[in-house]
Amino acid sequence: MDVDAAVAAAASIAGLCTGVIAMLAFRWSERDQAKPTRSSLRPDVNAALPPGVDTVLSVLRSSAVVLDESDNVVKASSAAYSLGLVRGGKLSVDPMLHMARDTRRDGEIRQVELDLPRRGTGRGEALAVSARVAPLGSRLVLLLVEDLTEARRIEAVRRDFVANVSHELKTPTGALSLLSEAVMDASDDPEAVTRFAGRMQIEATRLTNLVQELIDLSRVQNDDPLEDAEPVRVDELVAEAIDRSRHAASTKQITMAAGGAAGLRIWGNRGQLAAALGNLVENAVNYSAARTRVGIAGRRVSAPGGDLIEIAVTDQGIGISEKDRERVFERFYRVDPARSRATGGTGLGLAIVKHVAASHGGEVTVWSSEGQGSTFTLRLPEAAAQRVRTPATGPYETTQTVETTETTAREPIPAPEVLP
Repeated sequence: MDVDAAVAAAASIAGLCTGVIAMLAFRWSERDQAKPTRSSLRPDVNAALPPGVDTVLSVLRSSAVVLDESDNVVKASSAAYSLGLVRGGKLSVDPMLHMARDTRRDGEIRQVELDLPRRGTGRGEALAVSARVAPLGSRLVLLLVEDLTEARRIEAVRRDFVANVSHELKTPTGALSLLSEAVMDASDDPEAVTRFAGRMQIEATRLTNLVQELIDLSRVQNDDPLEDAEPVRVDELVAEAIDRSRHAASTKQITMAAGGAAGLRIWGNRGQLAAALGNLVENAVNYSAARTRVGIAGRRVSAPGGDLIEIAVTDQGIGISEKDRERVFERFYRVDPARSRATGGTGLGLAIVKHVAASHGGEVTVWSSEGQGSTFTLRLPEAAAQRVRTPATGPYETTQTVETTETTAREPIPAPEVLP
């Protein structure tokens, strides 16, 4: 009996131990399943987001990052990665991370503007962003980041433009005010009155030109040139441009020669095209020395997207340096400000040419060599009209002499120290 009792007791103990071990194994397994895995902390695991949030984030224009209570990235848009906000599943911008932690703690919405270094550039260029943090549910935090770099650049351009316009308008108006006082003080001196009145006329002309070019620039920036588009004959544009600068060229004994292929047509706004070519020819005359030559030539060139019309304006001025060549199309930029004032330039002529060319689907380029001259070339799409193939002659009038020349766009005829 004692042996049977001992065996029964041993069996009971063994069964109890087995039960305890099984229960512990079950509990251990449950705890393992409840632990967060590596994959659950991976960015872009949508299961952790409240229903519908992922869809909303996908249509936002801002860069979006969702953080959990451990500052792990639950969801991040591709824009957030491209801006360098997220690296290795973590938010890499410390000020944004601190702001997210403060919002998680007190539930307050926060916003800040930051300048972030650009990735992959050796220069100190900054990326301007606006970051906004808000709670998303009870555990998550949403970070929205807006790239303000382009907006800041446009605002800087606008401020510079306003400052430049203010300065350019102030100069002639101030001169007119002083000259008018001088005329009043010299009322008993007819010679002085005549001299001051001549100066007033010059300043008034400069002011009129500046206002007109500001109006022209505003029009080419805001108007759609294709609304009033029509086939425009190149020879008519050239003749009009030559006529516009005829008096100035005659005064300096500058010969204007036109040539190239006849019968060329451009599709676009006639007024804008005439203004652009007129500005190029006027600059060429203004910045050329006396008894030199200005040439205008048109030709057709083949291009992958269709034939283009090239109109080259060549002068024999002093040329443009390489550093200035890159900036001559900027508004109010002058290679030689003193000489520009003497010629009545405003610094807007080439900016207008650039906008007209771009709005017509073309471009304007410049070749120049100091001491040799410059060639400005307009390249614009050809109008879809019947081509008239005629010899390369030019029936255009010239100021001093009537010449016909073949297209020689590479002739060294430097452009004026043009005001962009």
